[in-house]
Formats: sequence, structure tokens, C-alpha cells
Amino acid sequence: MLIRIGYDIELAFKAPGAPTALIYMLQVHPTHEDGLLGGEHITVTPALRTDHYIDAFGNHCGRVHVDAGVETVRLRNEALIHDSGLPDIQDPGAIQWSQADLPVQTLRFLLPSRYCEVDSQLLDFAWKRFAHTPPGWVRVQAICDFVHHHLRFDYQRARSTRSALDAFRERTGVCRDFTHLAITLCRCMNIPARYVTGYLGDIGVPAAPYPMDFSAWFEVWLGHRWHAFDARHNMPRIGRIPLARGLDAADVPITMAFGEHTLKRFEVVTEEVSGPAASAWSQASSVSWKSEAPGFQ
Repeated sequence: MLIRIGYDIELAFKAPGAPTALIYMLQVHPTHEDGLLGGEHITVTPALRTDHYIDAFGNHCGRVHVDAGVETVRLRNEALIHDSGLPDIQDPGAIQWSQADLPVQTLRFLLPSRYCEVDSQLLDFAWKRFAHTPPGWVRVQAICDFVHHHLRFDYQRARSTRSALDAFRERTGVCRDFTHLAITLCRCMNIPARYVTGYLGDIGVPAAPYPMDFSAWFEVWLGHRWHAFDARHNMPRIGRIPLARGLDAADVPITMAFGEHTLKRFEVVTEEVSGPAASAWSQASSVSWKSEAPGFQ
């Protein structure tokens, strides 16, 4: 399967007289970039110097040097990426390891973080609610089932400061809130869990009645690998394309501008491309990429 991905994001700076910086995490994660056809077509308007680096979690990052006098910065991208076309892998037999036997690189994903208060009243709740479930896959799925039914999805109630405990109490939120609460409950039960942000289109499911957006889900360490779970949709999905991973949303901001700013434009595209259209897009992409790539990679 081929999936067309991309975005058009524009930020307006309220104090353009001073130089500042804009950090973005808007490139396909290194673990999935081999599937890209011709790479990504990232443009920054106006043409500003951009530093590219890999952060502590292995995510692609860019830092745009916003010069004094620049009033708006526009980030655009388009790409075509291969996907297996299969739903998320299901492995009900994947085991849960004791803390003493976990790979050491997973241990930090057991700890409290900005939006995931493992050391709160959620710890006591988690053990009362899920201790009776079999450890491993069944327990994680039980956590997803609980979060999926406990929270009500509502774009109008989105709030950037809402933590897992807030979501638990308020019983509403968006995909990041579902994800934070599920991650926290997993960590309470000693299951390493990490936050993922990325593309997730309406492939194989009815189209959502609102504009496309980036999505959030989480991964847990069971057996010998990370597995994707999604408390918001609570079903295997096709076409997850991660951009960044971290302890929670604080580690993976799509954009982070230093200084007062507003969002002028936010458009995201994630859709399956098939047949002659895919072939034509791929050929055009290859030609365009050869001419544009040196300035952006």
C-alpha cells in the first residue's frame, strides 16, 4: 500500500522585531523512513536557516532560525510512503517481564513524566482495577478498554495542560489525553509505555467527520518488542506512521516556537494512493526531490 502524507502549517509571530527559533518534529521517524519514496519534501517559507538533529529519543528534529522582522513561518511537506496495508500486529501471547528482567533501555518508560503522574492516586486505582487481570497483553488491552469507555472524545474540550490525572477526573479529552491516561495506568502496573505521535488516516474505517490531524497512540514493551496500542480508537488500525516518540506529549511537540505566536494554518493529509495515480505521483516526486533535497536534508 502507498500512503500520501503531508502538512501545511503556518505560525504568526507577535513580536517580529526580535530573532527567535522554531523547533519542529515533523519528519517521519527514522524507524520508518526506509519506506519513503523519494524522501520527504519539506519546505520552510521564508527560506530560513534550519539545523537538523536527532534528539535523545531518536527523533528527527529541526530548528528554524527565525530572523528579526519575520512575521510568519510556513512549514510544508509532502511524501509518499510504503505501508504493509495490514492492521496493527496482535500478539496476545506476548509476556510481561518483571522489572528485574526488563531491558534497561525500557526502564525510563516506567517513570512518572510531565503528563503521566504514575505517583498519584492513579497508582492505587490501577492496582485495584487491573491486578486481577492476567499480566501481559490481556492486561494492556483491559487498560485500553477502560480508558476508551471512561473518556469522551471532544475536540472542543482540548486543553494543552490536561494531564492523565486531569483526564481521569474530567472524563473527556482528545487522543493525547486517551494516550496519557493509558500510558500512566500501564506504568502503574509496571509495563513500560511510551508516547507516539504521527500520521493515522481513515484507511479501512469510515472517514471521521472532522479535518485530518496528527494522531497520538502508545507503545508498550511486551515479549521482545514494542507493540502499538490505541485507547482512543481501541481497535487495530492500518497505516500508522510515527513522527516522534517520548515519555509523553512534552517530549514530542509538533512545533515549539520561542516567543508569543499564533497558529494561522494547520492542514494535515494522510490518505491511501492507488493505481495510476500512485505511479504518476511517485515519478513526479522523484524528479522534484532530486532538485529540492540538498537544501533540506
